This record gives sequence, C-alpha cells and structure tokens, in this order.
Amino acid sequence: MEKIKLFCVSLGCDKNLVDTEKMLGVAGGLGVSFTDDETEADAILDAGMTHSETLMPMINTCCFIGDAKEESVNTILEMARYKEEGKCRALIVAGCLAQRYKQEIIDEIPEVDAILGTTSYEEIGNVLTRLFGEEKEKKEEHISCFHDLKELPETAKKRVMTTGGHYAFLKIAEGCDKRCSYCIIPYLRGPYRSVPMEQLLAEARELADNGVRELILVAQETTLYGKDLYGEKTLPKLLHELAQIPGIYWIRIQYCYPEEITDELIQTIKTEEKVCHYLDIPIQHASDRILKRMGRRTHKAELKERIGALRREIPDIALRTTFICGFPGETEEDHEELMEFVDEMEFERVGVFTYSAEEDTPAYSYPDQIPEEVKEERRADVMELQQEIAFEHCENMVGKVLDVMIEGKVADEPAYVGRTYMDAPNVDGLIFVNADEMLMSGDFVRVKVTGANEYDLIGEVYHESAE
Repeated sequence: MEKIKLFCVSLGCDKNLVDTEKMLGVAGGLGVSFTDDETEADAILDAGMTHSETLMPMINTCCFIGDAKEESVNTILEMARYKEEGKCRALIVAGCLAQRYKQEIIDEIPEVDAILGTTSYEEIGNVLTRLFGEEKEKKEEHISCFHDLKELPETAKKRVMTTGGHYAFLKIAEGCDKRCSYCIIPYLRGPYRSVPMEQLLAEARELADNGVRELILVAQETTLYGKDLYGEKTLPKLLHELAQIPGIYWIRIQYCYPEEITDELIQTIKTEEKVCHYLDIPIQHASDRILKRMGRRTHKAELKERIGALRREIPDIALRTTFICGFPGETEEDHEELMEFVDEMEFERVGVFTYSAEEDTPAYSYPDQIPEEVKEERRADVMELQQEIAFEHCENMVGKVLDVMIEGKVADEPAYVGRTYMDAPNVDGLIFVNADEMLMSGDFVRVKVTGANEYDLIGEVYHESAE
C-alpha cells in the first residue's frame, strides 16, 4: 500500500474515542503514519506532499444531541475542502452520525469516499486497502461498511493512544437496553453487550505495560457489566481483577445508572484501594413525573437512598451527575423540585444540558415541547446554584493533603497541572501544583491544598518531613 498520512478527528464521547484509537491501531498495522494536530497537518499541506504521501482525513462522528450533529457535519465539510484543494484523495466518515445518516451523507456529501457504522470500525483496514492498496479496484463511488448492531467489534491490533499515555479509557461494554424516551443511542449502538472479562484484562495489562497508570471504565452503562455474559452483574469482580494489574494506580468508574448500584459495588469502591472514590451517576431529573416520562427506571426517593448509602459508606466520595432541563412537559414546579434536589444533594460535580429533541425517539413527538429560551433559563438557574455548591466544595478542600496525577507543566512557571481522585479528565476541575522539583506527566505526588479558584484548586508538593 502506498504511503499514507492519516489526519484523524474524534468527536463526541470518550467511548467513541476508544473506537478511534482501535481504528488507528488497525491503520498503523498497515504502515499508515499519523498526524493528530490540525496545525501540523496544515503545515504538511503548505509544504507540499510528495506523490507517494497522501493526507487522508478520518472523522469518527457523534450525533447524540443537536449540537453534536452540527459539529460532526461541519467537521466533515471542513475536511472535504482538502479534497477541493487537491491535497486529499480520500475522506472517511465513521461513528454515530454515519450509522444514523448513512444515505444522507452519501447523497449530500459526495466528497466522502468511505463510511463505516458503529459496529464495523474494525473494517478500516479493508477500507484503506480498497482505497490505496496495490491491488485496489477501480475507483468506487462510495465504500460502505455496516454490520449488525448486535455484533461486538473486535480488533487484535494494539490501540494508538491519544490521551497522553498516562491514562486510558477502557470500554467494558457496548450499546444499551434502557431506551430512555429522549435517547437515540440504542438505535445507533445496539443492545447491551459486555466485553468478555479476559479480553478486558488483556487490554488493561497491555495499557499498563505501555505506561498507563489510570484506567477509566466507560460504557453506556457500566453498572450492568457482565449480566448478559455471566448472568449477574460482575463489575465488582472486574474491579478486583483490574486492581491486581501492576502499574495501575487509579481505576475510575463512569456512567453508573443509580438503580443498578448495588451494595456489593459500594463495598468494592470502599475497600479496593486502587478504585477512586469517585462515581459518575447520570440522574437527569428529580421530579418523579418527569423521570417517568423520560423512561428512567428510578424515582427521587431511590436516588436519595443510593446517594445516602454511597456517602455513608464512603464519606469522601466525589459524585458527578448530569441533568436535563426543559424536557417536554416540565413545569415550573418540576424545575423547582430539581433545584431543591440539587441544593439538598450538594453534588461535587454537575453537568447540565437543555433537552435536545432527537428524531426517532418517543420524546420527539411529545406535544408539550418547551421553548428554547425557557430551557436555557432553567439550565442557567441550575448552573448558578451548582456553581455556589462547587465553589464551597473547593474551599473546603483547603488544608487537605491529596494524591495528584501530574498532567503537564505551566509554561514559564515553577508549577504543574494535575488532577485529584475527584477529577475525571476533560470534564472536571484541575489542581495547580507549585513545585521546585521536576515532575513528569503521569507522576503521582502528594499535594497540600493551599487555595481554591472557583472550580480548580491550588496546592504545593507536600513533604511530611517539613511538618
């Protein structure tokens, strides 16, 4: 196959990023080289490429909500310009947008050469061979690769890490069976399928051997892991097994549906030293009426009970959640109930979204849609309240000594940027660490918190001998 330089854009969630890294692994096995920096790619383009070197954009798309769809479409169109300029000979589109709007992409964006669905990303090697292999066939108008949504993609190739190398997402399952009334994911990703435990452990060991120190477990829902394969929820067992892997320092759990959080899982988080006292629990609302309309399988009393159990057993646990404002039929009373819930629960981390009406979901056709300006006002209300709570949490951390993973250095300052156990990458806060000694990304250091700056902390390297 001719020499190819691949420019890749991965959009959407961290689960999508895992798929991207696996695709890059397959491509790398074929001798493809990569650039993951758009500026770098522009420089290459400006310098001119030899005839044997092709810049090939690949976009792994998202379409969870309206903004994500718009971003994906705009990115495809932006990358298509490189073909118009004569510096790109192939454009590949994969992921959720490709799965959902296959025909529209083919009909309306002729610059796209290949399109892959959510369960066919391992086909990227075949696609590249068909486009650029020595035995490539006559130019095809479009290459389409779509597998049954009940399949679980597998790639034997090593992932190409895009997260810096000291942390990695480990996708433990694919798809979802919940079918909340606002969510398109089950239609794009298929039913819930757990990745076999032995496969996950092998992948985790390989990641650890390559320097990864934090594993972040992700799925559409992590709490149901193993039920389809082993007949019971086996996330606690998986956590115990992962904790035995040398080199892994932190294990972080995301996307735990509250009704599936068992006492066994709580005890595992409490007792397994490597498991961070952190949990991402997508709650979405607090009004029982709205929760029922959303198709959520829980209610406010159960939410309070599970949150209470977590905090009783693990007093220092950091809880992240998400809420949707402006769901169809949400009244001012429902909104006030949500506000009271947020005020009472005092979550450490909160993300707030306005409801996005997605075609082909039940909620899309609900007659009592909320005006956009009302959605935004209600979102602003929740965010303002949560801001006060978050700032108070940060101020209460002053004086505490915490383990911190170093993420990088502050330019021209004797200071570093890091994360505590309370902070998932890219969504939560940071801690700025003053240090005289040289630190490296991925290092763990003890840090005493000396100040707070809104969502972020300030600290200094802690030496017990200095006390």
